Amino acid sequence: MQSHLEQSHYNMVEQQIRPWDVLDNKVLNTLERIPRDAFVPAQYTNLAYADTAIPLNSTQNMLHPIIEGRILQLMDIQAEDNILEIGTGSGFLTACLAHLGCHVDSVEIDQSLFQQAERILAQQGVSNIKLSCADGLDMSGNRKKYNVIVLTGSVSDIAEEFKKALTPGGRLFAVCGTAPAMMAHVITRKDEKNWDDETIFETVVTPLTNGEAKAGFAF
Repeated sequence: MQSHLEQSHYNMVEQQIRPWDVLDNKVLNTLERIPRDAFVPAQYTNLAYADTAIPLNSTQNMLHPIIEGRILQLMDIQAEDNILEIGTGSGFLTACLAHLGCHVDSVEIDQSLFQQAERILAQQGVSNIKLSCADGLDMSGNRKKYNVIVLTGSVSDIAEEFKKALTPGGRLFAVCGTAPAMMAHVITRKDEKNWDDETIFETVVTPLTNGEAKAGFAF
């Protein structure tokens, strides 16, 4: 007999995420495999699989599960992909990205969230990641190129440095704008000088800290 959390986990995938046109079996299998309840604050365990933005602290929330599912599908992650995540948050999306790709560099500005995510990801055996505690919106120290870049909070606009950090064929997900008018974008690098910018859906997500400014990390 399934527990309440097991049933809620199943319902999240089958009744929330799949109906929102997330049909990629790799993505659905990943969301079925990784226990979201392990990543949420203890007081919200019973809401781990609910269609809600679970608070992580006074300013940051987890993304809704349906948005996490759409991000994973839109990024079309391949086993050899190197991924950059700005905003580790709970570490749940980090774990999903790591399960689908080769390696994840994830940056979190909040020291407490960074430490919690680091601990939980280690407990879950996620090893193909590198976590950094810094302001990920400053790309000035970055020299790496990525197949996939995911900004987990909204920004006023997408800095050129993120676009330039994509490999040819690389994909970037970001939510741009200010509430209540935010749009999810997927930017694809066509070649050295050209990018496609596709508007995907309207949403509202919590801004990244310093989302209207530039700030710092280096690998």
